[in-house]
Amino acid sequence: MKSSMDFEVQVVESSIVTPSEPAPRKGLWLSSLDLWQANHGHTPTIYLYRSSSDVAAADHFFDVAKLKEAMARALVAFYPLAGRLGINDNDGRMEISCNGEGALFVVAQAHDLTVEDVKKFKPSPELRRLFVPLIEPLSIILAVQVTFLKCGGVVLGTALHHAAVDALSAFHFFQTWSAFSKHGDHATVELPCHDRDLLRARSPPTIHPDALLMFYPKHTFSDLSGPLAIEVLTISRDQVASLKHLCGGGTSTFCAVSALMWQCTCIARRLSPDSEARLTFPADLRQRMRPSLPSCYIGNAMFWLGITSVVGDIATEVLGSVAGRIRGAIDQMDDELVRSAIDYFEMAEMDNQPPRGTLPQTVLHITSWLGRPQYDADFGWGKPELMSRAESHCGGFVNLMNNDDGAGSGGVRLLMCMEAVNIKEIERLLYAKLALAACY
Repeated sequence: MKSSMDFEVQVVESSIVTPSEPAPRKGLWLSSLDLWQANHGHTPTIYLYRSSSDVAAADHFFDVAKLKEAMARALVAFYPLAGRLGINDNDGRMEISCNGEGALFVVAQAHDLTVEDVKKFKPSPELRRLFVPLIEPLSIILAVQVTFLKCGGVVLGTALHHAAVDALSAFHFFQTWSAFSKHGDHATVELPCHDRDLLRARSPPTIHPDALLMFYPKHTFSDLSGPLAIEVLTISRDQVASLKHLCGGGTSTFCAVSALMWQCTCIARRLSPDSEARLTFPADLRQRMRPSLPSCYIGNAMFWLGITSVVGDIATEVLGSVAGRIRGAIDQMDDELVRSAIDYFEMAEMDNQPPRGTLPQTVLHITSWLGRPQYDADFGWGKPELMSRAESHCGGFVNLMNNDDGAGSGGVRLLMCMEAVNIKEIERLLYAKLALAACY
């Protein structure tokens, strides 16, 4: 198969979709957690749909007019996504100008690509170039691209600015949009909560003395000392079950898989046993605050937790012990830690430069979308066969995703962006340990 660099996509149409009803026009204040994520820019993802001749003939597979009408309806409730990023005139703080200007909607054709071709691509700048719309101006918050493949399938490429939403908020929007497309007036949707004052810093901001031992404010990136490589690995449902059994009763999939990944990475990188290794990961605070944040809250409701341990311990401990360290950090995330983190970021100087390069080899960052409604985006023609990030460009990052394959097969998909010299050894160790886990 040719590489993604050898393919081209032809843009057929580019338009703006505005809310179908008048929406509030105002400046939407952004919390310190929103501003902290702003330099990450737009998060690129793809949804891959396979058409059957029966479905396509019966109801115009991915009818563009139907999709636009449904998006216009969804943007009534999600009106900030139809706005533009701007600066408040009074305090110079970034905000969302809720002006109803709309979302970018691109229609394209890929005459040489099939669903099977797209499934073989790894997250990369080229994959993003093909299927995620080029956003200009950058103040646009939401952009989508519907690309029709030669086999009749469709790639839905999406880009949502991280200052506006986190992953759970983004999935809520796509659930709503797809529900309006599939069910029309009969759609049942959960209205979003836009009250970002719920995450306003205390006055005066107060940081608990122990808070900085728990949450990890920012990453330090360095220039590449060698090439990076991207690998996509899968762990089957049975392998996940064996791994969780090995780690002990009640261990979550996230803790078990993260423990496995951290241990394999420490060994493969041949770190000094006496050095300190750090694992960081985003933690959702919606249920950790008192009172808890509404589950339908739209915005960034997460920050990074961090665990630091001696490399020798992580490399040699039983996996259950490593998973217990991760679980322990999550269990300590309470209302005071959340408030301290919000207060910290309110006072901290924000980094306006997008993250580029690689993390130190002593640091591993794992982002989990496990348990998120990745595949709840049925626009009326079936659920996606694949949902994935379109690009991963920072070394030392791993994404954990549901591996449903559109048919509920379960399991976990790992998207790794690692130093090329170590990535194959990480893969070898991971599958070797999974094989051992199956023997217990």
